[in-house]
Amino acid sequence: MGKVYFASDFHLGADVDGDSSKEREKRICRWLDEIKQDAEHIYIVGDIFDFWFEYRHVVPKGFIRLQAKFLELRDMGIPIDFFIGNHDMWMFDYFEKELGIPVHRKPIIREIKGKRFFIAHGDGLGPEDFGYKMIKKVFANKLCQWLFGWLHPDIGISLANFWSGTSRKKQGKAQFKYTGKDKEWLIAYCERKIKSLDVDFFLFGHRHIPIDYRLSDGKTRYINAGEWMFSNSYVEFDGENLQIRFFENENGTIIQDAHDA
Repeated sequence: MGKVYFASDFHLGADVDGDSSKEREKRICRWLDEIKQDAEHIYIVGDIFDFWFEYRHVVPKGFIRLQAKFLELRDMGIPIDFFIGNHDMWMFDYFEKELGIPVHRKPIIREIKGKRFFIAHGDGLGPEDFGYKMIKKVFANKLCQWLFGWLHPDIGISLANFWSGTSRKKQGKAQFKYTGKDKEWLIAYCERKIKSLDVDFFLFGHRHIPIDYRLSDGKTRYINAGEWMFSNSYVEFDGENLQIRFFENENGTIIQDAHDA
């Protein structure tokens, strides 16, 4: 009777406010070492890399510790599911072929220990952000991916890292600030979906805030796994209790039961 774990938004490759990508990677590997004792299944819910593009014969250098840890867990028989995010959407078949980790490009509904989970990274969902939705369609276009693949990796990856860093600086601290139930687009998305979808949990990343929010039907919960640049948050489910926890962080804060607040 193991536990199921969810984590997202490692953003490896980005150094953020004194937290280097390499130190963050080591911290994530320590967490995986800790949970492997009772992990029944692990879901990695997007934006694990700050940028990732798989050329036909080349992948971005680095992140060897994490890939080795994933391979170790798979060799132990622990299933891992990987969801692409808006920063690592150009993942293709490397993880599937080399590590035995399936990659999900769209939301899935999965029954886990008798509960129904709607799982996705969370980008592009909700009623607004039309500009990003258009950009996402362009990035997901096979022709655009093929054209980008013709850029030398030194050029392509440098351009992508520059764009990613500029985008993060533009968002600033706002990306870590809860804006209230009326402005959180993933809450709006979940409220709309529960009218036609029977699930127990919506499980997302992307928002960079650990959130445990009970929706207006009084039973369904929207859970956001948070991020690892500051909070080191993750989600743990044992079949009865689903909790947001923090690794090596005693000051983690959860936005909780916001519908009733």
